[in-house]
Amino acid sequence: MISSAFFVNLLAFLVTIAVVILVHEYGHYRVAVACGVKVDRFSVGFGNVIWRRQPTPGGTEFVISAFPLGGYVRWIDDREGGVQPSERHQTFKSKSLLQRTAIVAAGPLANFALAVVLVAVANWIGVDEPQALMASPTPGSLAERAGIQPGELVRRVSRDGGEWRDVRSMADVSWELAQAVSHGEPLSLSLSSPRGHGERTVVLPIQDLPSHELDAATIRSIGLGLAFSEPVVSTPMPGGPAAKAGILAGDRVLSVDGKPIADAAGLIDIIRASAASGEPPLMTWRVERAGQVRELSVQPASRQEGASRVGYVDMRIGARPPTVLVRYGFFEGMAQGVTRTWESSGMTFRILGKMLIGQASLKNLSGPITIAEYAGQTAQMGLAFFIGFLAVISTSIGALNLLPLPFLDGGHLMYYLFEAVTGRPLSEQWFERLQRAGLVLVLLMMSLALYNDVARQLGQH
Repeated sequence: MISSAFFVNLLAFLVTIAVVILVHEYGHYRVAVACGVKVDRFSVGFGNVIWRRQPTPGGTEFVISAFPLGGYVRWIDDREGGVQPSERHQTFKSKSLLQRTAIVAAGPLANFALAVVLVAVANWIGVDEPQALMASPTPGSLAERAGIQPGELVRRVSRDGGEWRDVRSMADVSWELAQAVSHGEPLSLSLSSPRGHGERTVVLPIQDLPSHELDAATIRSIGLGLAFSEPVVSTPMPGGPAAKAGILAGDRVLSVDGKPIADAAGLIDIIRASAASGEPPLMTWRVERAGQVRELSVQPASRQEGASRVGYVDMRIGARPPTVLVRYGFFEGMAQGVTRTWESSGMTFRILGKMLIGQASLKNLSGPITIAEYAGQTAQMGLAFFIGFLAVISTSIGALNLLPLPFLDGGHLMYYLFEAVTGRPLSEQWFERLQRAGLVLVLLMMSLALYNDVARQLGQH
């Protein structure tokens, strides 16, 4: 039986793709019309047409096609049977180099503009986000070596040691962390108690990490992955080790084998590390239940995760983190939209560039399944979260299309750069060869992204 989550994911995915593609193609279309190019068809999707509308005879035909992962704007240059002599001045090829460049660049630029507006709108709506309270650092991580304690509040951050940025929530910490990893820069944190006492500064030498890929291994090496959450059991899974030991929802874990538990992250690390030397040993947990302290014996199970064996007890742990409403005014929200879109697009370019030259794993590529899952999750979290997700996808599509690969917008811009430097356009023969090669590359990228999606579903990534 198909779950309701499937339909939510599917609907959110279709809305995401439709909006991003519509804006991208409209960018091409609007600038083409402004430059005097006659457009035969504006299509969202490829393949068989399932809806069409032509407002005026001989005008542009607007269609929706069956395969939604893309779209196109077709000039009269590509019309079967050729172009009438009276319309040659309206062809794409008849336009100046500057006009053709503007038409091609307009699609990705429209995606960036959409992202700016979407981030601004999400900021104006406001979002309840976890406070920037630190969880227990992962053992052996940069955060643990820096002496970060669970429950400390991050007040400001700096990536260059000079300019400090105020932190409103854990989302700001995560964003600055992602930027620091992407640039290979140290991250400085100004910390205090939750009430603002005892402010101090720590520096995380992220530039010394062996990898600058923002994956799970890197996050664990840094140790700043989670917000502070009380060590309260949410849901013990029926038949799991926790349920067999008598753990109940609402139990607060006080200690494990005599070691005090400060938060959910610390407990999770202890459970996972229990299988480091083989089968996990029997643990003694002290829990508080309805005002009384109980002592329970818990036998963790173990499983393989990548190259490591980790312990688990099959329960959800962690009370809802303390939250704060993050909302920006009109101008501040718009400025934040510009800044976030600029930084996000730069990070996307760096990751894609590193993948092309082999410095980043191709596992970073995500396809329609992963996008659909995140679309559904953010849609259920609230309007502002879904709008923010749309902004991320729009930025990624804009950046992807600007890659200097044949068949993509960036490849066409490279053709025009060649024309500007040599004074002559690329020959039709070479254009066709490069377009075919570009199509093969794009299909390979799409296939790899889909493979990564399936591998994640099977737990192989």
